Amino acid sequence: MKAAVIKKAGGDFIVEEVDKPKPEAREVLIKVEACGICHSDNFVKEGGFPGLEYPRIPGHEVVGIIEEVGENVSNWKKGQRVGVGWHGGHCFECEPCRRGDFINCENAKVSGISYDGGYAEFMTAPQEALANIPDELSSADAAPLLCAGITVYNALRNSGIRAGDLVAVQGIGGLGHLAIQYAAKMGMRTVAISTSDDKKKLAEDLGAKHFINTDEKDAAKELQNLGGASLILATAPYSDAISSVVDGLGIDGKLLMVAATGEPIEVSPMQLLMGRKSASGWPSGTAIDSEDTLNFSAMTGTKPMIEEFALDDVGEAFDKMMNNKARFRVVLKP
Repeated sequence: MKAAVIKKAGGDFIVEEVDKPKPEAREVLIKVEACGICHSDNFVKEGGFPGLEYPRIPGHEVVGIIEEVGENVSNWKKGQRVGVGWHGGHCFECEPCRRGDFINCENAKVSGISYDGGYAEFMTAPQEALANIPDELSSADAAPLLCAGITVYNALRNSGIRAGDLVAVQGIGGLGHLAIQYAAKMGMRTVAISTSDDKKKLAEDLGAKHFINTDEKDAAKELQNLGGASLILATAPYSDAISSVVDGLGIDGKLLMVAATGEPIEVSPMQLLMGRKSASGWPSGTAIDSEDTLNFSAMTGTKPMIEEFALDDVGEAFDKMMNNKARFRVVLKP
């Protein structure tokens, strides 16, 4: 089969013929129809993820058709269309797993990192990593929802917000353009926050009722003028920008961060004490959370904005995603 392989940390993608994998017990073989490119795939490209071994085929936004099932697989059948996201399996034995907290499994696998992912014509995956794909979604549209989509959808639905609440989305990119759609379709009074008016019409088309250009106005003050945000979902990985909106929270407001930045944000205790405000983070979710995300997306017509590339053009596609030149997600089609 054809695959895009990274042979060493910092190496280039090599598109070559490799052996087609065979599913082991509790695994399925998937014929890949689409695989999204995520910024987290840079862990494989450049190294730096604990336990990462080379050569490795990246990819954790995978949609395809089950071609073969291994032993002891009972819930999945040949011909089903399934997806595999960031959470690529769990051990069922550690304390978090015994408590049903699979996303925090101490031995969790990551598809495309712990084992070969979807930058290929075929891949194998553990059965617990699989999500059903609704018929209403194309494979290319569904792929980014298995990481970008689930990350913001799961964060929003677990944040404690209620219909009619003021919800601000910081950043209009790969995560933010989906978060605006989800928040609006959940019944929130949605505010889009960006650094220029370039994305104002887009934000309004996606469902935002208000737009704040931070180059012209103080986002925190503008949010307070609107009554204070019940939730600010930070989707753009810029610590200064995240820090600047904290004072826009209302009473019992929450700053919820899904933007993966290693830089610290600045929040003083006094900013949180008055009004019982809080700051926290949220990971993506497990396969059943992916399924919920996909079903909600199909029901409400929520779709990512994507650009499609052939597997042979993986280098160009990857660079476009990493350099933030894509609007807004990139999908490989083997």
